[in-house]
Amino acid sequence: MRYQDRVAVVTGAGSGIGRALTIALARDGARVAASDIDPKGLAETASAGPAGSVTTYPLDVADRAAFSAHAEQVRTDLGPASMVFNNAGVDLMANIADMDPADLDWLFGINIGGVVNGIKAFLPQLLETGTAAKPSHLITMSSAFGLIAVPAQGAYSASKFAVRGLTEALRQEMILDNLPVSVHCVHPGVVKTNFGANMRTAEADADIARTLFDKAAMTTPEKAAEVILRGVDKNRARILVGPDGRVMAALPRVLGVSYTTLLARGARLMNSRSKKN
Repeated sequence: MRYQDRVAVVTGAGSGIGRALTIALARDGARVAASDIDPKGLAETASAGPAGSVTTYPLDVADRAAFSAHAEQVRTDLGPASMVFNNAGVDLMANIADMDPADLDWLFGINIGGVVNGIKAFLPQLLETGTAAKPSHLITMSSAFGLIAVPAQGAYSASKFAVRGLTEALRQEMILDNLPVSVHCVHPGVVKTNFGANMRTAEADADIARTLFDKAAMTTPEKAAEVILRGVDKNRARILVGPDGRVMAALPRVLGVSYTTLLARGARLMNSRSKKN
C-alpha cells in the first residue's frame, strides 16, 4: 500500500490511462479524486476500483473557475492533494493548412489550458502536503509528440511541446526555491485507448485516420500506468512510455532537426503506397 493516506487527483479518469492510473492508485491505498467530462466513463472507472476508494467529479479542465472550485471541493471531501495527475487531453489530426481555428482553440484549451488550470488550482495544496523527506508529486501528460513533431499532428505537437516546456520550467522552479514538490513530465507513445475514436480530424475519411491510430498503439493503459507510477516513485523528471515513446525520444538526440526530413520522406512513401492500394 505505497500510497496509503495519500490523496491523488486524476483528470481524464473516465477512460484510458486516466482510468488505469485511478485504479492502480486506489489499489495501492490512495484516496482518488477522479474527474472527467464524461459521467458514464467516470462511473465505470469508480466501479472498477476498490469500494469507497474513488470519488468522482464532473469537470471540464478548460474551465478555469470550475477547476479552482474542484480543488476546493477535493480538499473538503478528501483533504489536501499530495499527488496530481494532469492527464486529460484530446487530439486533432489535420494538416496545419486545413485545420479549423475553432478546433485549434478547443485542443489548446484542454491540452495546455487544462494543465495550467490544474497546476494553478492544486499547487498550493501540493506545497502544503509535501515535505523534504516525502515530497508531493505533480505529473503532467505530454506525449512522444512533445519530443518530436510529425505531419498532420502539428496542433497536437504544439500543445504537448508547450506542456513539456511548462513542466520542465516548473520542476526547476521547485528545485531552485527548495520546495517540496516533485514535478514529472510523461511522454507516452501510442497507447491502446479510445483516444483515436475521440479525436477531431480534417481528413476526408475520419475513420481511416482513427484506424491508423488504433493500429499504431503498442502499449496497454495498465502498462502505461505502471510505468508512470514507477517513474514517479523514482523521481524521474521525464517518463517515457512504450517502445515507440523511447524511439521517438531518441530521434532528435541522434539526428538533430534532420529527423523532420526523414519522417516527411517516410510519410510521403506511406501515402504513395496507400494510394496505389
